[in-house]
Amino acid sequence: MAPLARNFTIRNVLLAGILLMLAGDFMFALNDAMGKWLVASFSVGQVVLIRSIGAFFVLGPMIANQGAGKLFQMERPILQFLRVVATTLDTGLFYAAVVYLPLADVMSFYMAGPIYVAALSHLLLGEKVGWRRWLAILVGFCGVLIILKPSSAAFSLASTYALIGSVAFGFAIILGRRLRGTSDTTLVTWQTIGTLIVGGVLTIGAWRTPTALDFGAMLLLGVVSCAAHLMITRALKLAPASTLAPLHYSLLLWAVVFGLAFFGDVPSTRILVGSAIVVLAGIFIFHRQKVVETVVPPENVPKGVN
Repeated sequence: MAPLARNFTIRNVLLAGILLMLAGDFMFALNDAMGKWLVASFSVGQVVLIRSIGAFFVLGPMIANQGAGKLFQMERPILQFLRVVATTLDTGLFYAAVVYLPLADVMSFYMAGPIYVAALSHLLLGEKVGWRRWLAILVGFCGVLIILKPSSAAFSLASTYALIGSVAFGFAIILGRRLRGTSDTTLVTWQTIGTLIVGGVLTIGAWRTPTALDFGAMLLLGVVSCAAHLMITRALKLAPASTLAPLHYSLLLWAVVFGLAFFGDVPSTRILVGSAIVVLAGIFIFHRQKVVETVVPPENVPKGVN
């Protein structure tokens, strides 16, 4: 009976991890759709500022539990600063892109995060990447080019925002891997402070007094994003990253659904084809990491883009 009970427990824990990952991704997609709705009426800086304040409703108890003093006991301060810069670019450019582009289009760029990470890991961390993964990286970049459609007639500033933001997202993941000794609370708090400061600066001269509903929605952005991040972090402790990684691409599905339901955005064939290539390349990269028995760090799983 003991082996049966143990197997039953393992299956339940694995199921809990899968459900938490799916729930976290749904909340991130909802957060992104709300953000797109808000930046249609308010400046990106104002949304980022109030969103960052809202995040402290979740971070406050975590900071109290850890101790505020530990926020300043950081390893590698320069890398910490660079990570804050990367995450701030990631968040700000995402919202700047969705002002002009459909949600699914922007999310397609960010789904290339694992591909950037695989390439940057070789260049910045000295990790060995076999020829199969390099081929997958090349195929994934082809998918990004299909999404980007880099021609003089179609290349847009909004697409550039999404591309640079997604690369910044990849750098943030790499820097997070270099800072594994730092607690999640410290990492998320400083990146939130970074977006708070930049949002405040960008809001100067662009403040528009929100209604109570709009103000509450902007605060809710931070709450939802932090809660989703915690769900995914917990999921990665309950189930293998290689099992959960493919599930994260459900974000793209939700982006299509929310974009169609709330904004009437129908993704073009080009976006769907490019996204399919990016997703398949990303899944193959995770598969090869598992085959060569390389530990897939939790940071390798593309978390919510903001």
